[in-house]
Amino acid sequence: MSIRVMLVDDQVLLRTGFRMVLAAQPDMEVVAEAGDGVEALEVLRSTAVDVVLMDVRMPKLDGVETTRRICSQPDAPKVLILTTFDLDEYAFSGLKAGASGFMLKDVPPAELLGAIRSVHSGDAVVAPSTTRRLLDRFSPMLPSSGKEPRHQGLERLTEREREVMMLVAQGLSNGEIAARLVLSEATVKTHVGRILTKLGLRDRVQVVVLAYETGLVRAGGGAV
Repeated sequence: MSIRVMLVDDQVLLRTGFRMVLAAQPDMEVVAEAGDGVEALEVLRSTAVDVVLMDVRMPKLDGVETTRRICSQPDAPKVLILTTFDLDEYAFSGLKAGASGFMLKDVPPAELLGAIRSVHSGDAVVAPSTTRRLLDRFSPMLPSSGKEPRHQGLERLTEREREVMMLVAQGLSNGEIAARLVLSEATVKTHVGRILTKLGLRDRVQVVVLAYETGLVRAGGGAV
């Protein structure tokens, strides 16, 4: 079955470009488009969608609030935020709102397609290297000490789970974490799953946000 994609962007030309790229893929189908958040929410009421490519700056209703409303619904589609380096704060807000990842608007087609497939299959952090660059960009917005309220579930993590969480928060992929800790990728995946369960989080993106908001990891990647 094809991955059903919705394009949400007020730039018609950009949507056209994305549509052409996706239409060439045997496993993807653009089933809906919208030029703003209000239209997107209306279309989603009657259209089944798996992945939404979401712009952040749009008229009527921006991508962050639209993402929040989409992700609050049961069986919601996954949302990929589209951002540029000068709008990184919107990407971070979008992740907090429930987006499963983010991509740069000038991303190469192959990376965009890979991101859509990854998010659809359940992987949230679609580009760890981009995650690290983004964290560096909005680091002034993040706490640099442990003064933020602590999540009660953090105390339930084992030492190894806490270690894995800090590496996830730094944008490392499962393979990179496995190499760093001399573990198998399967073991790392198991640890990540337990972290999500204990903290009541949906995916790896929420792990990143929580780790920085609580001060578990300092802006810039260092552990507290």
